[in-house]
Amino acid sequence: MALVVFLAILAASLNFANAANSGKFFDRLPYFFDFLRSFVPRDPLEIFRAMFDVASPYADGSQKFDYTSDRIWVTDWFYVPNYLYQLMVTINIALVSTIIGATFGFLLCFFAATNLMGAGIARFVVRRVLEVLRAFPEIVVAGLLTAILSIGPIAAIVAVSLHTIGALGKLFYEVVENADMKADEGLRAVGGNWVERVRFGIVPQVLPNFVSYTLLRAEINVRASTIIGAVGGGGIGEAFRLSIGRDHAAKTYAIVLLLLVTIIAVDQFSAWLRRRLVGKQAFDFGA
Repeated sequence: MALVVFLAILAASLNFANAANSGKFFDRLPYFFDFLRSFVPRDPLEIFRAMFDVASPYADGSQKFDYTSDRIWVTDWFYVPNYLYQLMVTINIALVSTIIGATFGFLLCFFAATNLMGAGIARFVVRRVLEVLRAFPEIVVAGLLTAILSIGPIAAIVAVSLHTIGALGKLFYEVVENADMKADEGLRAVGGNWVERVRFGIVPQVLPNFVSYTLLRAEINVRASTIIGAVGGGGIGEAFRLSIGRDHAAKTYAIVLLLLVTIIAVDQFSAWLRRRLVGKQAFDFGA
């Protein structure tokens, strides 16, 4: 039944696309593979030449094979390949956004936890704020901010940070609500104030999970920062959009390869670090 519904929706979508293109959608569909063939580089080594800004033997004066002009020179004899530099910009956007989001999420989560705030107005307001922050996708917020702040990494950092605050704030307060309250009861019994109860009764219990969620969010933010780059957020995403738009096959494949290696490396490093900080048992879901 689900397959029938899916096929019906797909057929309706294709008919809508055909109507929106004045009946030319299906006429142009066979040429899709011509576009793919145009994106096959002459030589597989061109991908690595484009990646590391090495001169191409096919250079003809056009930007398509001009890899050396984009070098980021550090000294008179040392340069950083442009795409590696743009990748570092994207990773920095993700890391800064994660730090900002985790910091504010940490500060807000205790005010949103029922076991610490009860059902008061502060809890209600903080939860609604966190819901609003995570309600809109990063790319939508980034598109709005680029119109206000102009294109560049600042808009990307603000957009990713806002969503990260909302997402981590929710995860954090749920962890706090599941904390063992015996330590909190003991602190209240000896006259501890609210800050002391949080500092000594709750934080030591929840901190490992907070770190784990923050590292997981950092992985997500690397991907989000790449996508936001395509709408003017800077970094490797913007370079990817330009290379596709200009029909630069080798440059496009170089960026795809860099992104693939980076995402795998970030995922593996994050998993290793979480195992070291939280413990292997956190990954043994089936045990």
